[in-house]
Amino acid sequence: MAIDVEGFINEEIAKSDGALAEDWREMLDFYNRKLWHQLTLKLLQFVKKPELSTGTALINLYNNLVKDFEHKMKPIALVQIVIPSFKQFPTSDEGVKFLQEIKEKVKSSKDAVVLCLTTIGDMYVAEQRYPEAKIIIRECEGELDELEQVCIAHSMFYRLSSEYYRLMADYTNYYRDALRYLGCVQLSDISKDDQAQMAYNVGLAALLGKNIFNFGELLMHPVLKSVEGTEKAWLIDVLAAFNAGDVTVFESLQSKWSTQPDLAASQVILRQKISLLCLMEMTFRRPATDRQLTFEEIASQTKLPVNEVEFLVMRALSLGLVKGKIDQMNQKVFLNWVQPRVLSLDQVAIMKQRIDQWCANVKSMEMLVEDTGHDILS
Repeated sequence: MAIDVEGFINEEIAKSDGALAEDWREMLDFYNRKLWHQLTLKLLQFVKKPELSTGTALINLYNNLVKDFEHKMKPIALVQIVIPSFKQFPTSDEGVKFLQEIKEKVKSSKDAVVLCLTTIGDMYVAEQRYPEAKIIIRECEGELDELEQVCIAHSMFYRLSSEYYRLMADYTNYYRDALRYLGCVQLSDISKDDQAQMAYNVGLAALLGKNIFNFGELLMHPVLKSVEGTEKAWLIDVLAAFNAGDVTVFESLQSKWSTQPDLAASQVILRQKISLLCLMEMTFRRPATDRQLTFEEIASQTKLPVNEVEFLVMRALSLGLVKGKIDQMNQKVFLNWVQPRVLSLDQVAIMKQRIDQWCANVKSMEMLVEDTGHDILS
């Protein structure tokens, strides 16, 4: 059955006043003049109006206007226009059915498909339908792999997946996808309260994730500034202590971080983790020509008994954090590699000193060759 677009819009004009009525008149003008691009841009803004957020106003808008020329829109624009109407369906399953139909219409566009799926996934998470949400996440991952550029679909997906992993207490995957989400959006698009909550959650995940040993990216991210000067500011100090492998600072902050239930319940894991990071930092700070560490030196820095040092080093080797060998007889460790990490400014300064020293050594060798080369050649 043909859609009476003009009749619908005229009816809406009669029911509206002020700016809203003017918006309807402008859309009618675009429609009559077949200015589809301009009409699409107008609709992208129009669907955000609070006057349309109640009842079935957005569903009616789709059925009586958008549906008439949806084939002339870019797929991603169509999805962005219909997403706000998702919540106006009587039941969530009806909303899912609607978006599944839209997904079929835009299946030629991977980013539009992901946008449909993530909207459905957000609903599943909100309703605690976690098995269904997991299926959506897996399906989205397959679609995202085929996208060549970062787009809005990535930010929507990482927002969904990070929230899912947070609720599942999967700290490692939450940390990874939350940072990816922050890398896809502008912080100005996130409210101050949401920034502070995300910074706090990501910081806790970094500490609690058993396989997370790289804190530099988070410490350099401006989102952490949202907790500066608040009662949660201690988290930044704890993260900095872990990044530097500073056991002394970590222990001095125990009165603060132990007030957080998850951290208090994971004291043993945290102690093991910072000991590993301390060993990594000791290796990093040593020149490449002097990476022989004694058990006593490691015990002193990590504040562990000497008889636990060998196990610590074996653990670091098994996790791929360092490479080398253990001389159990002489109680020494020879390490020739440490896992690359995002460096803090202090660590960059150490790297600069090391490069400067290397340059000086090369210059010294050059002068030595110049001074003795004649005798060798002759």
